[in-house]
Amino acid sequence: MANPKVLAEGKPGSKHLLLGNEAIARGIIEGGVSVATTYPGTPASEILDSLAAIAEEVGIYVEYSTNEKVALEVAAGASISGLRSSTSMKMVGLNVAADALMTLGYLGIRGGMLIITADDPNCYSSQNEQDNRYYALMANIPCLEPSDPQEAKDMVLDAYWVSEELELPILYRSVTRLSHSRRPVVLGEVGRPRKAEFERDYGRFVMVPSNARVRHAALLERMEAAKRISDASPYNRRLGDGELGVITSGNAFNYVMDAIEAIGANASVLKIGMIHPLPEGKVLKFLADHDTVLVIEELEPLLEMGIRALANKHSIGTKILGKEELRLPRHGELSIKQVALAISGALGKDPGIRFENPEASRIPLEIPARPPVLCPGCPHRASFYAIKASGIGDAIFITDIGCYALGSLPPLSVGDVLLCMGASAGISAGVSKATGKPVVGIVGDSTFFHASIPALINAVYNRHRFVYVVLDNMTTAMTNFQPHPGSGLDSLGRPSKRILIEEVAKGCGVEFVRVIDPFDLKSTIGAMREAMAFEGPSVVILRRECAILEARRAEGARSPYIIDEAKCTRCLLCLNRFGCPAITLEGGKPSIDPSLCNGCGFCAKICPQGAIRASGDEN
Repeated sequence: MANPKVLAEGKPGSKHLLLGNEAIARGIIEGGVSVATTYPGTPASEILDSLAAIAEEVGIYVEYSTNEKVALEVAAGASISGLRSSTSMKMVGLNVAADALMTLGYLGIRGGMLIITADDPNCYSSQNEQDNRYYALMANIPCLEPSDPQEAKDMVLDAYWVSEELELPILYRSVTRLSHSRRPVVLGEVGRPRKAEFERDYGRFVMVPSNARVRHAALLERMEAAKRISDASPYNRRLGDGELGVITSGNAFNYVMDAIEAIGANASVLKIGMIHPLPEGKVLKFLADHDTVLVIEELEPLLEMGIRALANKHSIGTKILGKEELRLPRHGELSIKQVALAISGALGKDPGIRFENPEASRIPLEIPARPPVLCPGCPHRASFYAIKASGIGDAIFITDIGCYALGSLPPLSVGDVLLCMGASAGISAGVSKATGKPVVGIVGDSTFFHASIPALINAVYNRHRFVYVVLDNMTTAMTNFQPHPGSGLDSLGRPSKRILIEEVAKGCGVEFVRVIDPFDLKSTIGAMREAMAFEGPSVVILRRECAILEARRAEGARSPYIIDEAKCTRCLLCLNRFGCPAITLEGGKPSIDPSLCNGCGFCAKICPQGAIRASGDEN
């Protein structure tokens, strides 16, 4: 990431190379925001990470909330009280927050509020490709979508103006390609936070049915006003004056402009930045000016459906070509090639460029696959090994979202079902009830606090029988080591009340609770066997600090381990069953790479020949 000082102290008019997420964070600072919340999730994590590093300096309260619903509610509470707020999350996080989101538009806000959703076309770090623009339609709130980091920063400021003009939260959509791309960004003036003042208004803020009916009608009126704002928005603008019309938005706009330049197309473009509500006047005029209009967008045909409906309503005969006609997919990211072929096909011409280099195709390339793996020394690998070694390898394993989901890959192969955050407990209960077979649920510490607790209570109440293993590495490791309620640190890294998972489990009514260091192989195996024999839900907490955090804290590096060739029988258990990435096979012999080994020593504990030892240990 960029130096956080740039975001805090960068002078107005100065230019800096920023990630899209950093640009959004700077926009939040320039917007005079007082409260920023999140539950960390890629590709949104860097927004609050950037703010947390300078929160005290810029006077913003930042919070890594327990989950996205809580994050949205905290931000909403601040905005209802007159402060500007933001909450950021990855797209599936908005599913968690959806209950609050669907009614928040009825209440409205007093200080501007952005709900930043970072979508993930192509599933770079997610379990699905959902298109969160639909949430704006369902919740009846405006949606804005930037196309590059500069626009991302600038649009934040306009989004707060729209939010306060309509007294509605704004859905602000980014995607991975924007969040994680860089470009020079010109900074603006830093905004001034406001003073909070809560004013009671029973009819507006208390959503009993009699009030909700009135507020729903008021929301629809505000969205009519939003249409006028959308039509006047500078982010909904026309570029060029060609014979072919193209309507696009967000990241797809970049592909469209590059493709038009590459093939020399004579086209004009209507770029839509405020995508809900549609700028009806601008769209209708653009349609009237062209015989054929292409609608090019990533993922779902949301713009296309709205534009077709608008053309039909006003009896406009313009030929509209969308996903089906242009053969553009509803999955994955677009590419310049796809868009160039779509535009040239609509024009009935050859694109005039070659997208493949025949010379390059003749060059033999053997690029080894590099699947993601657990880090050397990761306590999760030891946990999975011990789980399998306990003799319950025939159990059904229900895993969850986090680093430990990688345990589903060979050679550990602990993970038969993975749905969404916190689902491991509920699915474990259902599979156990349905099959009567041994079931082991796997969840991480941050995910446990995020969404597992209600399902664990349900398991106790309904007497479900399964073992729930909580892999506690004392941080939110997958998204850059953010704190959580069990880490003992607050959002700024200061000591705070530590919520112990074992106490929560006992408070939920679980009678069998054990806390073990997974590097204690014998005790872990024993605890797993006891838990499997228990009649009812049982919880085994395998607690050991994340290897990366441990290495950062260590004053001196531990000695890497080596394999004694004289003792090694080449049984390859260290590779075929444990699979630490520091152990490789060279000439049929296992070897430990000292540059990767962090000296955890777990491999030495499982070697049946005692052939693995610390490099400094000659005995």
